[in-house]
Amino acid sequence: MSQRPPRTGVAVGAPTAVGAEPGPEQVIAGLRATSEGGADLVQLLTPEGERVGDERFESYVADVGVDELKSYYRDMVLVRRFDREANALQRQGQLGIWVPLLGQEAAQIGCGRAMAKQDMAFPSYREHGIAWCRGIAPTELLGIFRGTDHGSWNPLEVGMHLYTIVIGNQCLNATGWAMGSKLAGKVGDADGEATVCFFGDGATSQGDVHEAFVWAAVYDAPLVFFCQNNQWAISEPTERQTRVPLYKRAQGYGFPGIRVDGNDVLATLAVTRWALEQCRSGNGPVLIEAFTYRMDAHTTTDDVTRYRLAAEVETWKLKDPIERLRVYLVRHAEVAQEFFDELQAESDTFATELREFCFAMPDPPPGRVFDNVYASPSPVLEAQREEYLEYLSGFAGAEH
Repeated sequence: MSQRPPRTGVAVGAPTAVGAEPGPEQVIAGLRATSEGGADLVQLLTPEGERVGDERFESYVADVGVDELKSYYRDMVLVRRFDREANALQRQGQLGIWVPLLGQEAAQIGCGRAMAKQDMAFPSYREHGIAWCRGIAPTELLGIFRGTDHGSWNPLEVGMHLYTIVIGNQCLNATGWAMGSKLAGKVGDADGEATVCFFGDGATSQGDVHEAFVWAAVYDAPLVFFCQNNQWAISEPTERQTRVPLYKRAQGYGFPGIRVDGNDVLATLAVTRWALEQCRSGNGPVLIEAFTYRMDAHTTTDDVTRYRLAAEVETWKLKDPIERLRVYLVRHAEVAQEFFDELQAESDTFATELREFCFAMPDPPPGRVFDNVYASPSPVLEAQREEYLEYLSGFAGAEH
């Protein structure tokens, strides 16, 4: 019997598809294979805060001056402060769960600031930075994780769908929305509509994502698939998800894919602007793999120390998205310390307001579970509401 030829494109020491959890050597092998992002990585700002050129994308950030960079820095600082405060609030019992954003600020702010007012975002459950860019107050996110609502904003008004908890499901929703935009004739010029769908590297193993790729491709949907590859699908590293870099998967569906340094806000802005331009002009979907890192646990229910080495986290700390922009602003844009001091004070005030809001959040009335089930009143639903409220009234003042 002939021997099966060796597999190619897999890092030496990488775990096979079947077996025990990867050992330290395997994790290190995966890190070495992916930590730099490869030769195709688009980068405009190095981890050391040095500006580098890329003739393909320079024109897409030609309008970005010091003031714009300072505003992106402010965005990232305040979004990170919100994330850290919410994480602490969960530990204090104020939130049922929290999904940390730490380390992915540049990927989201760069993409979010590239979007136009007429665009629509379809998030998963970690897109706090996108919500910030779409004008959704951070306080509106707290109810989701406190368990009191599913999201309080109107997607049509802000251009962002509600959070999606089911892994990958938002990709199908986004594809349908984008197909509708094209069928309605809302693409073809610079003012056309585009859609951006956000998901993680782990979601690329879900069937919903691949079905979305197929439909978006064959209908030339104006859709940017924005994959935040943060290296870990909960406790599984990327090399256990795919044999090839994620951005190259787009080739199999017939549309372009590109990998950008997701810790570089400027490069992410440029690449997303390019991708949105492609979609607006009717050239169909684009896959962006934002190569970043999840600095915290998957959620507050996750123990990251069980599967990730401390040395890996320390390596990625050197690529911190906020620090690299701060270094650039200080060294090359000569931004005074006063700016950073004022932002620190603003961040502290912001955090205080967040905590006060969360502590004062009222519990919703029991009957609200029946609100917004249907667009118009339903006699059957109203009868169920009355029956449920009558049942609850029997417990008033009783021991139960």
